[in-house]
Formats: sequence, C-alpha cells, structure tokens
Amino acid sequence: MTFLGNTNQLCEHRLASWALLHSVMIIFLLYLMETFQHLSSLNGYVIFLLLATISKGSACEPPSSPLCFRQDEDKDVYICEWDFNTTETEVTFDFYFNDSSEIASKYKIGDIKENHIELGEERLIVTLRVDMWVEARAGKSICTSPIWSGILQHTVKYEPPQNINVSWLRNNLSLSWETKYPSLAEVWFRKYQNHEKESWEKRLMNTTNEAPKQKLLVVNLLKNTAYQVQIRQRSIQAATALWSNWSPVVIVPAEFEKPPLVRSTTTLLNGTQQVNLTWERMPQAAVIRGVTYIVDVTQPCKKKSHNTKQNSYTVYVSYSAANITVIARNAAGLSPPAVVHVPAASAPDLKTCDKTMLDKKLKNKTCLEFYELQDADLIPERVWCLTSKNRTNKRKEINNYSGSTCSVSITDMKNYTRYLYFEHKIHDGKPQTGKMCLYYKKEGVPSKEPQNFLTVSDTHDSADLTWKQISYEHLHGFLTHYKLCTVKINSQSKPPECINISASATKHHLKDLTPATKYNVTLAGVTQTGEGPVAMQSFTTLREKPFNVWISFGLLLGFFLFSIFCTVVLKRIKIKLFPPVPKPVMPDFSLRPPESEDMWERKEEVHEVTLHKLVPEQKPVSEATVLKGEWDDEAGQQVEKDGCCSGESDDESSSLASGDDTLRKADLKNLEQVETELAMLIYRNGLVFDVKSELL
Repeated sequence: MTFLGNTNQLCEHRLASWALLHSVMIIFLLYLMETFQHLSSLNGYVIFLLLATISKGSACEPPSSPLCFRQDEDKDVYICEWDFNTTETEVTFDFYFNDSSEIASKYKIGDIKENHIELGEERLIVTLRVDMWVEARAGKSICTSPIWSGILQHTVKYEPPQNINVSWLRNNLSLSWETKYPSLAEVWFRKYQNHEKESWEKRLMNTTNEAPKQKLLVVNLLKNTAYQVQIRQRSIQAATALWSNWSPVVIVPAEFEKPPLVRSTTTLLNGTQQVNLTWERMPQAAVIRGVTYIVDVTQPCKKKSHNTKQNSYTVYVSYSAANITVIARNAAGLSPPAVVHVPAASAPDLKTCDKTMLDKKLKNKTCLEFYELQDADLIPERVWCLTSKNRTNKRKEINNYSGSTCSVSITDMKNYTRYLYFEHKIHDGKPQTGKMCLYYKKEGVPSKEPQNFLTVSDTHDSADLTWKQISYEHLHGFLTHYKLCTVKINSQSKPPECINISASATKHHLKDLTPATKYNVTLAGVTQTGEGPVAMQSFTTLREKPFNVWISFGLLLGFFLFSIFCTVVLKRIKIKLFPPVPKPVMPDFSLRPPESEDMWERKEEVHEVTLHKLVPEQKPVSEATVLKGEWDDEAGQQVEKDGCCSGESDDESSSLASGDDTLRKADLKNLEQVETELAMLIYRNGLVFDVKSELL
C-alpha cells in the first residue's frame, strides 16, 4: 500500500508539473503580447502563432488505462492493451508496472510500437496486486495514462464468439460456438426481414457446456422469420471477468417447415434412366443467406450425393429401382427430405436368363444385382449385390433405400424363388444396365394349382373355362404351359383328352362336345421340372332341341309383310317426289282434206283452246265450240267459197247443211264427254297444261 501511495503521489506530481508548465507558458505568452505592443502588428501576429504552436505541441491526450488479461483460465500468456488517439505518425509507448510490496519495484518495457503487447507470466507479477500505466511519446509530447491496479491472475477476458452455429427447435433458436468453459453470454437480436431492421433486444443468459462447444437457447422467437444476432461473453469462474468483444453480426434464416415440392420425369436411354428433377423455390426468409440443395441417389450397388444451388438437377440411374431424396440446407438447418421413388424399368418381354456372370470374374465398375420378387409388379423384397470388390462368401449387409438388406453372399439366395437379374456397369460416368432377365437359383414344380378355376356351359356342344395364374411365390420355376384334360364321366374306359395351353392364358373355350353329357376337366401348371397340383371341375352340356318350324314360319311371314310394307312406302315416296305428267286427250275430228295445196304452206300457229259447255236450246252454230286454229280458218274459207263464190244451187246447200248438222251433233256428244274429264286444256308448243275448273 505504501508503494501504491507513492506511485499515486508521483503521478499527481507529474500531472501538477505539466499543468504548472502549461499555465506558465500561457502567462508568458500574454506578457510577450503586452511587451511588444509597439512592434508592428504583422510581427506580433507571427510571434503569437509561433508561441501558440510551441504551446500546442507540448501537450497530448493521455492513453487509457492498460488492461492485462488472459483469454482462457488455462493460458499463461497475458495480453495488455490500451487506447490512444493521436494524429502523429510515429508514436512509441512505455509500459510500467510495479508490485505492492514494501519495497516498491518499478518495471518498464519500452519502445512498444503498437497499443497492445503480449507478455508471458514470467515477465509479469501475476499473483500479487500490481499497478500499471502507460506513457505515450508522440513527437515531443509525453502523455501518461491513468493507473490500473489489480491481480493479473484473476483477470480473464474471453475471445469473442466465433463460428456461431444456429438452428431452430420449434420456436426456440439454438446458438453454439467453440469454447472450453461455461460463460455468461449477452445476446442481442432483432428481426431482419426484407432488409427491414428493427431495434435490438437484449437477453442475458448462462451457456451450457457440451465440450467443445457452448450452447444457449433463445426462446419464444418466430421460426418463420429471419433474425440478426450478435453475442459477447465473459467468464463465470474468474474473479475479475471482463466482457469479450462483440461477435460479428450473424444473420439467422427462417426454418424450413416443408420439404421441397419435387417433380420428376424419367427417360430411358440405352440402359440408363435419366431422371430430371425440378422443385419450387423455398420461402424468401429461409434463403436469405443462400440455400444449397442436397440430392442423394441411392441404389443397392451405388450411393452418391450431389449438391446444387439451382432449382433443378438431372441424375442418371440404372434400370434397377432407386430412391432420390432432395433436402434444402441453409445456415439454420435442413428441411424435411422430399423422396422420389424411381421404380425398376419394366420390360414387357422379360425372359429367362440364358446365362449369367456368376461364374465369371467381374471387372471393375461392374455390379450384379438380384431382386427377390414379391409379385408381378416387380417390387423387390430383398436385394443381393455382387461387385468385383466385395465378391466373397462372407455375408455383408448394406442398408439400401427400402430398409431391407443388400447381401453379397450368393449362397444366401433361396431355391425355388424368382429373382430379377441385373448386370450394371459404368459407362461414360453413368450407370448402365446391360442385361435384365428372370432368374431361378433352382427350379421345382408349382406348389399350388391354378386358382378360381370355373366352367360355364351355355350350349349343347361347348363350354368356357376361366382361372387365375399361379402367383410367383408358388410357381417355384418358369411356367412353360398349362395342361388341360377333359374326360366323359359315362365312358371311363376312354383316356382323357389333354391339350397344352399358353402359360400366359387365363381362359379357354372347349368345343365339339357331346350334348347332354357330363365332363370332368383338370388344369395344372407345368414347369421345366414337371407338373404341379391340378384343379378339377365338372359340368354337363345342354340337350339339343329340334328346330321350331312355327318360329321359322313366323319369321318368314314377318319378313314377307315387312317387304310389302317397304315397297308401298317406297312407291308413295316416289309419287310424292316425282308426280306423273298427264297426257292430253284430243277428240277425233274428221276434217276435210284441203282442196288447195296452198293451205299446207302456211306456218303453224299456236293458240289457246277453250272448251265451253253447249246449251241444246240454242242454235248449233252459236253453241258450237269455236276452235281457233288452222283448221277453222280453212273451213271458213271453204264455206265462203261455196256460199259466195261458187255457183251451186240452194238444194246442194241445204243437203250440205243437213250433213253438217249431223256431224255437229256427233261432235257435241264427244265434247260433253271430254268436259267431264278436263275443265280446261291449254295447248301451247306441243305441251298440254291442266288448268283448274274454277277459272271457267
């Protein structure tokens, strides 16, 4: 304590000396200004600036008190640091410390170029209370910092948290960083969404030690929102614990609540399945610091992982089944996986394996694969894999995509079990399937008969048979055909008639059977090893019935009536569409031949012909029909010649008149008959047109 008091007195004396010197210089400056008043103003101003500059350069701002600490309780190196503000380019520091013993010992470390220094504990006094200060020399000025007192061994200042890992646990944010000892942490955080920054919130909490990391949990946050976080820490074990510097600001993205929505399309390319994957973008708050998509491809013979930052990816797999998982990863964690199952490529013409590579030496990048089939849909139950690297009889199980096992021991394969055989190789960096066929390690006869064997006989000479195929697990070999046998029950002495039916058939039609006869039918599946159990059914054909004459006669009569009806209908339709054209009815008039040939030279004239009904009481001449035509003109001319121009007597005229009367009566009778059939006839250009009687 005596040394500390002496040191404080020394510092006070130095500060008082600097203050006294500064005051003296100011008083001296004022005295000079009063003394040299008689000098010119310019010379006085220059002297004033010179003295002011000297006064200003003689003082500086003192540095802060030095802090010496360890960055860990186990370290023996101390870091001493202080702050100093100056515009000088060349600044040196002298670091002083002394102990608190009765005989004060002053230690100095000089010519320090930086405002910090690292010292081993052997160069310091760490177990006793010490006083420390710093002198800064900037140009011609010397500045002394305040004194710091304390025990260095008790002073610890942790490094700021680095490499902070963040993850979401429901609505709680988990923060962790590397450090050895538990500490008290101060966490500042604020929302960071769409680049909108809010005010900081502060929480003080203790960390939990899970070596080599410290963890703390910030509760009651919004996991679908991005945050900014910064942390500082201090020791909870040291007597004098100093806060560390603040960590860099960490942006915490939101949590992935849903897996990526993945769509896939598969294309077969010469033994390879090209799978094109696309998925939608994740929420903006979750990808604020970037996102990486992990595409894992799992096949029994191969497992590979791919990383991409795009929203699409193309992978290549062999013809065997594969599982593809897509996971989004950001700084806060992983999304739930999106699983895409790629089934084994279906081949419609799968055949029996004629030869395999089981007895051959496998080359590099070659893999044999055997799928144990559960049913006809090629769903594998177990998988056996064989490569050039793991070809051994020692059993080795590998977890594959379906949770089952992939064994390399071919001796573990079962007898009488169907397998789907693949031969894979790597071509141009892509998996390629060279062969795909069905394989039996050992064949046998079917263990079951065809199921649901049914017979139906609806006629007197035939029957229909139906059944279901034998399931793969009961075939015990490749089915070559079905054996169908029929035998009459009444004639047991005759051997059954047997035929072979295709292995893919599920129905058959029996024909040429005997009417009213009972039959026994058996059906059995046949493999290369032999014939399996048989399925048996019985049926009886119907009796043959004579042909019904009355039914046939009724059908014939119905056909005849139907044909007559159709004929009548067709005729009526024809009459409606094409009505008949009426023929003109011309009365037979006997006309006198013309006496002169000049009459024939006249051209034909066409006139309308009108028929009027005659009234008997009137004179024949007036009641006669006036015919306007060529023959009327000629008759008129003949009468005119006879009556006027000829020299005949009256007797001849009277006889001619009586003959004409007889002729006219006959003509009138004919005209009355025509009137009853035609009301009016129009004769023009050789055509006859019917005009209705209402016009008369």
